[in-house]
Amino acid sequence: MNEKARMASSTSLVVVATKTSLLDRDLEIPDVATILEVRGDLNQNISPSWLRDRFSGKLLYSLPGRCQQGEAMGPLTSRHQALIKAAREYDLVQLDADCDLCEVLAAIAAEKRLICWKGAAGDMAYLRSVFQRISSVPARLYSMIIEGSSVQDGVKPLLLLKELGRSDLTAICEGQSGFWTRILAPHFGAPLAVGTLDQGPIGNSGEPSIQQLLEDYGFPELHPVCEIYGIVGNRAFRSLSPRLHNAGYRSLHYPALFLPFHVETFEDFWQDVIQASVLEPLGLQIRGLTIASPYKEAAFAAALSPSPIACRAAASNIIVHRNNLWEAHTTDPESVAAITGNGHNLAEPFKAAVIGCGGAGRAIAASLQQAGANVTLVNRGKERGQLAVSLLGLPFMPLSDFEPAAFSLLVNATPVGIDEEYIPFEIDAVRTGTTVVDLAYGPRPTPLATGIAARGGTVIDGYDVLLNQVRKQFLLMTGWELPARIGRETATRRYFVPRVPEQGNYKMGTRCR
Repeated sequence: MNEKARMASSTSLVVVATKTSLLDRDLEIPDVATILEVRGDLNQNISPSWLRDRFSGKLLYSLPGRCQQGEAMGPLTSRHQALIKAAREYDLVQLDADCDLCEVLAAIAAEKRLICWKGAAGDMAYLRSVFQRISSVPARLYSMIIEGSSVQDGVKPLLLLKELGRSDLTAICEGQSGFWTRILAPHFGAPLAVGTLDQGPIGNSGEPSIQQLLEDYGFPELHPVCEIYGIVGNRAFRSLSPRLHNAGYRSLHYPALFLPFHVETFEDFWQDVIQASVLEPLGLQIRGLTIASPYKEAAFAAALSPSPIACRAAASNIIVHRNNLWEAHTTDPESVAAITGNGHNLAEPFKAAVIGCGGAGRAIAASLQQAGANVTLVNRGKERGQLAVSLLGLPFMPLSDFEPAAFSLLVNATPVGIDEEYIPFEIDAVRTGTTVVDLAYGPRPTPLATGIAARGGTVIDGYDVLLNQVRKQFLLMTGWELPARIGRETATRRYFVPRVPEQGNYKMGTRCR
């Protein structure tokens, strides 16, 4: 990493205002934000003076055009009139490098211009030529948004930032697979980090929320980064692991960053990113990865040094690079630690059912078996259930035949309930005194967790399980203990939306694999 990146201590935060957020009269913008971006196509009737009464930073006006949507928003003359009008009321105006660098320049002062280019990556020579072209027009700031479809596409804009060493250029890769570049770009000199006021899931553009920038990555402060860790999956953005790991790094002044890598196939990621060492030209190394479903079996197969419990489950949810080898481990059995930590006695034989025979379910079943439980595997699909039987030698029953009342411990190792009002099994069939462990977690407590709690039952939810796993993962990756103060409150801060349980109003899930 260049010296400028090492010396950087903070970046400017841009908050993107959506239509719904600006119409909210209780508009809340974090005090640390320095720029509020108003998108003219969504907020045509918003008064800049109304915004200035609620925000003390600078106002940026943007109007999506060819560089952002493939076609201009109406006639160019109308577009230019809107931009010229905005320049009289806003501190900054975003100009499209392909359709706005014409007569409009005469009406917009250079210090108010943010010139944006968006296009295919090409090679480094092409990107240099693009920047040379757009920077020939005086402006306060420049932005290059590179179209990409894979994680490795994001290396080029970061290399460009490192090479040019400019303090007025932000270069990133768009899309979900380029999300990680938005977090790393400021470490290579990009002056801006952009987040939306929305708190929903990451969209196709890959824009994080301002909440994520603050809570998960510690912006606007920039901490030294020498090592990269992360989570790999096709739902990686749903994970709270970045928030917990990065909080640990900051607390310990450990020079690392934990990033989500959205990938469509693990094998391509392994070959094109890990084996190709694509981050080395940036002065960075990927030292460890947690693996989200459905890639746990593929990660296990890729690593050369698997742990015994990973071998039993034939799946790994964490791989660590140590002694020039990738080690495969699984921290899914830490769910058992969560059980004992909540007072469940595993010293005496008991009957347990693990619903879900994926990598997590198999690892938990193996761990419970070692603890002395009589474990039954449960799964909707018989094929995956039979695979688990062949690996673990445990009894299996299809979900359609499952009777929860026969067990004193139930583990939901499926994603059922994360997004929808579904439950993996009938709550009313759970007998009094049964402990329920729900690995799923989301922006709200799952219907299973709230339903069991409403009946006065004992439930260990996905947040508790996550914390136990992250503590083990942090130690495996860094050799350091995750600070004890980083706990459930850290995970749920500004994220946890209470759910009012409605008994008997849940639907049986259909996503148990």
